[in-house]
Amino acid sequence: MKNQEEKNAGLSLLMGSVMMVVTIGLHPTSGSFEHLLKITSLIIGTHSIAIAAVPLIAFGFWGLTKRLTDGSGLSILAFIVMFFGLVAVMCAAALNGLVLPLFIKNYQGSTPEVIESIKLTLHYNSALNHAFDFIFIGAACVAIPLWSVAIIKTKALPQWVAYFGILFCVATIVLMSIGFGLVDLNGFRIFIFGLVAWVLTIGFLLFNGRFNA
Repeated sequence: MKNQEEKNAGLSLLMGSVMMVVTIGLHPTSGSFEHLLKITSLIIGTHSIAIAAVPLIAFGFWGLTKRLTDGSGLSILAFIVMFFGLVAVMCAAALNGLVLPLFIKNYQGSTPEVIESIKLTLHYNSALNHAFDFIFIGAACVAIPLWSVAIIKTKALPQWVAYFGILFCVATIVLMSIGFGLVDLNGFRIFIFGLVAWVLTIGFLLFNGRFNA
C-alpha cells in the first residue's frame, strides 16, 4: 500500500477515535420521559457523531488490513468480522440516537396514561440497542486478536501492539463472563475507552509509518 494511503488510513482511525470519545463522553444518561424530551437534540447530536465515525474507522481498518496482508487471509477475515461489528454499532447508534428521540417527540404533551402505554416500546428499543452493542463487542473481540496474530506473523507493526490488543480482548471476555454490564452506559464507556486506546495506537503508527518490530 502506498505511503499516502497508509497516512490517510491512520488519520481516519485517529479522527474516528476522537469522535468515538466525544460521543461516549457527551452521551446523556437515561431518565424519565420528560428528561428524554428535554435532551433530544443532545441525543441526536452525539449519536450522529458516532454514526459519522463508522466509515472513517472502517477505512482506517481497511488500511491496517492491507498493511498486514500476507496471503494467510487472517487480516482480511479480521476486517470482515469488524465490518459487521461496525454495522451493528451503527444500528445501535441509530436506534438510540435517532429512532428514540424522533419517536418520543410524537408523544410530547401526552397524558401519563399514553406515556405509560409506550414504555414497552421503549424497552424493546433498548433491548435491540443492547443486542447490537453485544454484536459489536463480540466482533471486536474476534477481529482484534486476528489482526494481532497477523502483526506477530508479519512484524509489520511493533509486537507489543499485538499483545496489547489480545490482552484487551481477554479482559473484555473475562468481564462479560463474570456478568459485568458492558452494554450499560458506564460499562460501555470502559470498553470504548479501551478500544480507542488500541485504535489510536494503530492510527498513530499508520500515520507516522513506524513499522519496526
